[in-house]
Amino acid sequence: MSDFRPPSGFEDVLRPPVDLRRARLTPAVLGRMRGAGYGEAAVRFERVARRVPEVMVKITGRTRDGAHLGAHLAYISRNGALALEGPDGERLDRAGVRNLADDWAAERAMERGRRRDAPASLSVVLSMPAGTDPGRLHDAARAFAGEAFGDRFPYVFALHDEGRHPHVHLTVRMLGRDGERLNPRKADLQLWRERFAHALRERSVEAEATPRRARGVTRKAERTPVRKLRERFEAGRGAAPRVLQDAVRDASEKDPSAAPWLAALRARRERIVRALSAEAVRLGLSAKSEDRRTAEKVVDFLKALPPVETRREAIQRRLEIPERKRRPPDDGRSR
Repeated sequence: MSDFRPPSGFEDVLRPPVDLRRARLTPAVLGRMRGAGYGEAAVRFERVARRVPEVMVKITGRTRDGAHLGAHLAYISRNGALALEGPDGERLDRAGVRNLADDWAAERAMERGRRRDAPASLSVVLSMPAGTDPGRLHDAARAFAGEAFGDRFPYVFALHDEGRHPHVHLTVRMLGRDGERLNPRKADLQLWRERFAHALRERSVEAEATPRRARGVTRKAERTPVRKLRERFEAGRGAAPRVLQDAVRDASEKDPSAAPWLAALRARRERIVRALSAEAVRLGLSAKSEDRRTAEKVVDFLKALPPVETRREAIQRRLEIPERKRRPPDDGRSR
């Protein structure tokens, strides 16, 4: 891949949408994680073109008090059926989980200047698509947690492997050992994604942590609570979530073409396609077979890009389907 030249536009699309300098991590940890998360430009370009699986690092919630913390730890440990692992490799049984919840709650209660609503712990899920080796995923999560939180913030984690979609539940105490409170920003989440992807690659699991736009994805992923409410509604077991009702009403009343950001989304997609198309042509003319294979992967990647579509447009498209079905077929007699 010595002939590789990072295409203009592709470098821009790989750049995270947040300023990594805004992360709340300490400078030493921040610098170490940033350096570990990036590979050679040619290697990363090739991984994106092959649509290597993307890691998911998602904050799923915060526990409010000792009782809530205890219930959450009981959930991720399957009521003691799974041992929770700590920073030093210690494994907690059911009694150990109860003692840990009591200890963390006591530490929280003694915190000076604590706000009454200050959370006790942060809940994070680390996952990859179905088919990822659970053991390597678990090992990568162990390495990630140790580097991200080290001895500053106590944590425990457990692997959930029901045979379909292995993932790791990581619970971190919000109160650090030196009195610092864990308060991650979006930049921290991006750094965590990059570090987790790097840990997986070190264990021979292909993984990436690119922004959505690098994969041709326009819309944000649906939040888990909203998805569960929507699925219950679609199954006839509950009402439609309010956010979905508001989105449908908004889509039925407004013209999506008037949204100023839609033109920007399409212009950015055009820049990406032009840059990658030019690089595919150049690599396709290379004398090296590996460059030509990469060019073919880039072409396949471009062909598979989904259309630029906002959530409002997607809802409008769904709303138009029943109306189309009600229309009589045009047999040409009305002309």
